[in-house]
Order: sequence, then C-alpha cells, then structure tokens
Amino acid sequence: MVEALAYNISPSHPLVRLFFGLTQRNFATHLGWTDSDVIAYLGDVLVDFVHVDRLYRIRNARGQRIEEVAEMMAEGDILHRADSFERERMVHKHIGDYTLFMAGIFPEFVRRQQKAGLIVSADAFLDYVRVGKRSYRIVSEFASTGAEPAAPLFRKLSENFELCVYGLGYVRADLDRLQDPQFQTVKGRLIG
Repeated sequence: MVEALAYNISPSHPLVRLFFGLTQRNFATHLGWTDSDVIAYLGDVLVDFVHVDRLYRIRNARGQRIEEVAEMMAEGDILHRADSFERERMVHKHIGDYTLFMAGIFPEFVRRQQKAGLIVSADAFLDYVRVGKRSYRIVSEFASTGAEPAAPLFRKLSENFELCVYGLGYVRADLDRLQDPQFQTVKGRLIG
C-alpha cells in the first residue's frame, strides 16, 4: 500500500479494511477472480482516491492541476510534454488508475462526460475503458523500479480492464448500500 501510506493511513484503518474487504469479497464472489495482486492494487487505488486531490495529482509544467484525461494524455506523452520516460510511466499509471476508478465507481460521471449536450471537455470524445487499457499496457512495457508494482500486474490490469470496472461496480453498490458518509461526500463533489 505504497500510495495509501503516503497519507499515513494505517493498514488497520477501518476505511482501508472496508475497501480491501469489499474488493476481495466482490471479486471472489461475483467474478470468481481471486488474484491477490490485482485485489490489493485495486484496494490501494480506492484508498488513495479517498483524497480528492489525489484524483488530480498530475500537474503541468506551470504547476497547474490537470483535471481532464485528454490533457493528462498529452502530459504523459514523451513526444509532447513528458520530460522523461519515468514521467511518461507515472502519468500513464495515473491515467489507468483514474479511468478505472471513475468507470467502476462513478460510471454516471463518465456517461455525463460522454453525453454532454455542449462540448465542455475534450474528455467527451474519450472512451475511458480504451484509454485506461492503453495506459496500463504502456506502464506494463516499462521496467519496474522496485518501488512500483511489476509489469505483469499492469499487463493483467490492461487485459482485464473491463472485468475490473465491473468488479468495482459491485464495490460501489456495496458502498451505496452502506451509505458511507465519506463516499457520499466524494460522490457529491464529482457528480454534483
């Protein structure tokens, strides 16, 4: 739980236990998928994105927060704005995490982005699933730094992106049933 620990969230914190338990139970029960690496990684993503500022951690060269996936893609492209291959990897990892999280936990946000009557964002043209799969595939092609999960994990996330979205949908349903106040706050901020 490298990301979660950056915010000093104890592995025994009730929210951490909740997210890991729901992820493990739903992936095993509804999907028959008990891959401990994938489940642990998805639990980390859920914990990490409890902090809304982590959803938009990518900054441009001027230090401004990037909120659109289309802009993140440009920021993570070595031919455009990424100043190193590590930057490219880091941004694509975030794009994969962000699109997976939004498509699985907040699908109504993704639908709203894609069906906007007026084009308010370049993201209206993006397929979050396709973009997320591509970003995780790119990350899987980089050698692991030791501090980050290894390439095979990201290959699995890329190849099973839709299944992960589906599994996170079950986690979302459980959270809705629980009426977790923290979840409702984040949901309200994202979908208005």
